[in-house]
Amino acid sequence: MGRPLAFRLTGGNVADITVAAPLLEGTVASAWLIGDKGYDADHLRALLDRRGTIAVIPNKANRKRLFPFDPERYKWRNVIERTNCRLKDFRAIATRYDKLARNFLAGLCLVTALLYWSD
Repeated sequence: MGRPLAFRLTGGNVADITVAAPLLEGTVASAWLIGDKGYDADHLRALLDRRGTIAVIPNKANRKRLFPFDPERYKWRNVIERTNCRLKDFRAIATRYDKLARNFLAGLCLVTALLYWSD
């Protein structure tokens, strides 16, 4: 549980939602997608609906058309946060020592393989 399935490296000034759709299209559809309010966008919800995935994303405060939200299932989001924190236990990942994106991504993949795929 909590194993990362895919990565998409972006610049620090790029919002996560901009690469959510391409990242999801490269993975197998899941039953649910748990995300924070930053993922509350109509185009992402439409993509998830087409894939048969239930969006567990809280509505933004300024959303006019509200979507149903399961707060009990949303509590599982802590697994995602713990996974990210576990990856950041490695100082080179947390501080991004590498100047080249390819080297940083290679290190991230190596750390992920060591932590989550070496059972």
